[in-house]
Amino acid sequence: QVQLVESRGGLVQAGGSLRLSCAASRRTFSAYVMAWFRQAPGKEREFVAAVTWSGTNTYYADSTKGRFTISRDSAKNTVYLQMNSLKPEDTAEYYCAARGLPYSEFESAYPYWGQGTQVTVSS
Repeated sequence: QVQLVESRGGLVQAGGSLRLSCAASRRTFSAYVMAWFRQAPGKEREFVAAVTWSGTNTYYADSTKGRFTISRDSAKNTVYLQMNSLKPEDTAEYYCAARGLPYSEFESAYPYWGQGTQVTVSS
């Protein structure tokens, strides 16, 4: 069993930055893909970014590419999502998720989920 715990999100002005973290309970994650998804009110959950635990490969949604950076610290069993140049449309509940290889952008492919954390971007 894998437990994922996201850091608290927050309220930020448009153009600002915020970093989310996700701590994983399992020590060994060499064959896992870690991802971030988000869900805005009234919308479906969507893929944001993913990284293999080795850090070799990263993946981004078109809407976040160039603004968001996903990374991991293997020693701390933690994945980060650095969000820059935030826009009001980035407002959503953000979820950390994990699955075994290979990478997938579909939420149904991820068996392990965090509880979610709210990010609100004001205009």
